Amino acid sequence: MDGDEAMAFARQFQGFLDELDARLPRGEPPHLVRRFTEHLGRSPQGLPVVTDSFRAYDHPNVQIAIDRYLGADARSAELIGLGGGSGREYQSFSELIDGAWFHGSLDEGAVDYVTVPTGIDEEMTCVRIGVYLIADGVHRFVVLMRAVVHNGPPQIMLETLGPEPDVLTGFLAEIRTLTGRHNVFRGKIISVEPHEFGHGLGPVKFHARPAIERDDVILPAGLLEAVERQVIGVAVHRDRLLAAGHHLKRGVLLFGPPGSGKTHTVRYLMSRLPDVTIVVVTGLGLHHIREACALARLLPPALVVVEDVDLVAESRALRSGLDNPLLFQLLNEMDGVAGDSDVAFVLTTNRADLLEPALAQRPGRVDLAVNVPLPDERARTRLLALYGPRLVLDDSEVAAIVAETDGVPASFFAEVSRRAELLTATGVAAGADGAAGVTAVRAALDEMRASRDALGAAT
Repeated sequence: MDGDEAMAFARQFQGFLDELDARLPRGEPPHLVRRFTEHLGRSPQGLPVVTDSFRAYDHPNVQIAIDRYLGADARSAELIGLGGGSGREYQSFSELIDGAWFHGSLDEGAVDYVTVPTGIDEEMTCVRIGVYLIADGVHRFVVLMRAVVHNGPPQIMLETLGPEPDVLTGFLAEIRTLTGRHNVFRGKIISVEPHEFGHGLGPVKFHARPAIERDDVILPAGLLEAVERQVIGVAVHRDRLLAAGHHLKRGVLLFGPPGSGKTHTVRYLMSRLPDVTIVVVTGLGLHHIREACALARLLPPALVVVEDVDLVAESRALRSGLDNPLLFQLLNEMDGVAGDSDVAFVLTTNRADLLEPALAQRPGRVDLAVNVPLPDERARTRLLALYGPRLVLDDSEVAAIVAETDGVPASFFAEVSRRAELLTATGVAAGADGAAGVTAVRAALDEMRASRDALGAAT
């Protein structure tokens, strides 16, 4: 580099330093920075920031945890909002403070709230963007709580700033513990489903607990008792099993043709477990196996229901060497449940022949496999009575209908009864005194056969 080049570089570098100096804060700091300074007893610039993030569906749990934390003796907080900008565009708390000081783009404003569901017909208000000025005894720190979306699923961020890093770390650890202890999902039925970024609780949806009587579950003798023993009995006798050195985690596989009663059996188990957290994974939600199992481990006693498990657990021998990451995820999650944790898995499939042997044939993952068959003659008689309590049929008519429905699934009788009532109500098949009788039932059977035959011809 010759002399002229050196002088040019020196002038350019001096210009950079002059511009940087011009950007340094002069005089009084912005109001927001003054608030932080007054609370902390020193300038917030340069102080350590410790951060933790939570899934979007944990928003109410984080809010409850903060409220519980602040409810303890010797703790207090003032909640303030951010004005002049949303605060969502900043990647970090430090960047936000710099933005307030250097650019004046942020100042104190109103707290931004959002209402989120916490159950069936239940909801609560949570802070969407707000800053807590927390005093915990002699310790002072600041917490920014915000819902953010960067380049992935929405998250709830807690960003803590203060002079004592161990205090910040301790706060976040306690919040993490409290989110599990006071979790809004505990004892409820939820499903883990796909979602669009930024909507609701993320991939969590609440469901009403079914009310199904034991007599309404029509299976071959001994099958329901075996399922009850494995799913419910282990929970009832947990102390004895643990004392004998046995594990509590268990898996049940219900397999059989479509409509045979697998899902109905699962719904019955849900009704028998009123205080158990139940996480249902099905359809596109199968991609959220990890989240479902994490919730179950956090909230025992818990039941994880994986419907149509063959969609993610197809045998590796059938995939021509292709990897199946969801299968390995499911296997790892089932293995990852601690032996003393009261977590049960109930898996259903129409195609047991497709299942990976490492799942279906390994005790500790699947301890009980139950074939739920098509109903036999006795079962069909009970199903007709169960789903058609208002049908007017004599014994001979019942016997004839049962005889000609050999090979149909249990769900068939629910549709026959519904359709017979509809045909009677619309006058297509008139019955005595307006009741649905054998004429309506036979008309319903004819319609269903015609529909089945048309579908068969098309395929």
